[in-house]
Formats: sequence, C-alpha cells, structure tokens
Amino acid sequence: MDNKLLQIENLKTSFRINDEYYAAVDDVTLSVNKNEILGIVGESGSGKSALGFSVLGLHPKNKSKIEGNIFYKDEDIAKVSEAKLQKLRGGELGMIFQDPMSALNPLMIIGKQIEESLILHTNLLKKERKKRVIELLEQVGISSPEVVYNQYPHELSGGMRQRVVIGIAISCNPAFLIADEPTTALDVTIQAQILGLIKKLKEELNSGVILITHDLGVVAEMADKVAVMYAGQVVELAPVHELFKNPKHPYTRSLLQSNPTNNLAKTKLHVIQGVVPSLANLPRTGCRFATRVPWVSNSAHEENPELHEISPGHFVRCSCYKTFEFAKKEDLKDGISED
Repeated sequence: MDNKLLQIENLKTSFRINDEYYAAVDDVTLSVNKNEILGIVGESGSGKSALGFSVLGLHPKNKSKIEGNIFYKDEDIAKVSEAKLQKLRGGELGMIFQDPMSALNPLMIIGKQIEESLILHTNLLKKERKKRVIELLEQVGISSPEVVYNQYPHELSGGMRQRVVIGIAISCNPAFLIADEPTTALDVTIQAQILGLIKKLKEELNSGVILITHDLGVVAEMADKVAVMYAGQVVELAPVHELFKNPKHPYTRSLLQSNPTNNLAKTKLHVIQGVVPSLANLPRTGCRFATRVPWVSNSAHEENPELHEISPGHFVRCSCYKTFEFAKKEDLKDGISED
C-alpha cells in the first residue's frame, strides 16, 4: 500500500522584481508520507516559507510563477483550478502560520474565526459547529474554551493565539499540515507544549507534516527526516538521526557548529561568514555556498552541483563536502580561495 501523501517534483517558485522573475525555490524535489514529519531548516531567505506557501498556492498570482509538480494523493495540485485548491485548503490541507497575530482577524471573536473553516468545509449545523469549536479549543490545550470562544485576539497571550491558529488549521482533520515557524517568539515552556501538540495531532490524524523552522533543536525533537535548504536549493536531505550523526554538506555542518546546543565543549561558537544572497544577486551556477567558505578551493566545487545519494536516503549537493574542513584563523584572515 502506497504510504506517500505528498510528492514535490522539480518545484521552481519565482518572484517578479522589476519585470524579471527570480527563483526563490529552485528545482526542489521532496516527499512526505502519512504519519511523517519532514523538517525544513535554513537561515532566513533560504526559501523555506516560499516552499510551504507554494504547496498551498498562497503566493500572489500576479507577482509569482510556479513551475514543476506538487502531487497530493496522486493529483497535481499545482495544476488544479483555484476553486479546487480553495476546497482543499483549510479542509484536507492545513497551515499553521508563523505570526498568529497577523493570521487572525482582530475584529472577529475567536470562536467565529475557527468556525469559518467548518462553514466552508463541513455540513455541520450551527449548534454542531459551536460544539466542534469548543472541542478544538480543548484539544489545543485551552483550559477555558467557552470564555476564549467569545474573546478577541488581542485579549490572548502569544501562546494562546498560536493555539487558536493551530485549532483553525486542524479544524477539519487535515491529512496534510504545514507548520511555518510555529514556535517563533514563544517562551520555552509554551514552545514545548505547541510542538507536543503538533506531534500528537500528527499521530492521531495519521497526517503528513512539513515543519519549517530555523531551530535545529526543534528538528531533532520533531522530524523524521530533514531537508536543509540554502539559497532556494536543498543542499542535504537525510533521516533525522543520520543528519545529526553524520552531517556532510558544509552548510549543514556550519549550522550545527553554530548551534549552542551542540557546543558541548563550550568552545567559541562558529560564525558562518556572510549572508544568504538576495534573489537578484543569487548565483545561478556553481555551488551557491562557495562564497561563504572562501578558503575552500574552487576546484572542490561542481560547476552544476547535483544531489548525490551517499547512503540510503542521504543526499548531499555538490562534491565540496568531500574535502571541507572548518577554516583556520589564517584562512579567515586572508579569505582567499585558490585553485
């Protein structure tokens, strides 16, 4: 029996800047199974959220262009009509947005906002809808659901607003869920509760989940497999335990080395040189990470880097991983790349 829920093939999402299109997601191929969490990590500007929004068709049509295939239950939802996609969104396909305050309507009470999805995607009567909303508020861990039902977003804490956003996302028992930085700006205790809730819902509903985050600790705790994105491309893809045990790509290793949680020796944290290039300035040939590791020889990089399967299910882009070592002080000072 096929367990695959979502299959993304050669996805390219481009945005218009001054009448030219630049790819923010560039030739990405990924899959998510039922009852599986795919973690997507990378710095801001790496294309994580652009990928998530592309799956649900949420980018403005007049400013973006999507190429490739997105198969959900064997149907290419990148090619379906907006009306068909609208039926799927909020029903079978759910999304937890990054900023709960901007995701919620400040002029509408919480209960009515959750109820909107039920009106669109179910045949429940008014009394049944209210009962379902109360159940959802309880399910996401809100202790006084009847009170919260009649409150406005500004009356709730950040953690409670995020729970409400999750309640909206799961209101119709989605088969597939995208969580875009679901714990940003939340304190550690609330963060753990939110993540536990997502994992519990995934298991109860047998859903597939894409978890977008910059937090490697969250990935280690939650994900079954991990895709590391840099400058619009997947540079490494592996089962979660394999990625943390045996990271290969220079970018993955740099991220792990710069994470305080992994700094067991209490040595000085690694700092990745430079920043993710802007869309207009992003190099379209060669290794996109090369400029941030200038001490690595140019000959170590591929002209057109591809993903190589180095062990079952473990893929790495570009051959530079074979010779990569962290820079010495003199390398950082000189910043020279030699052939």
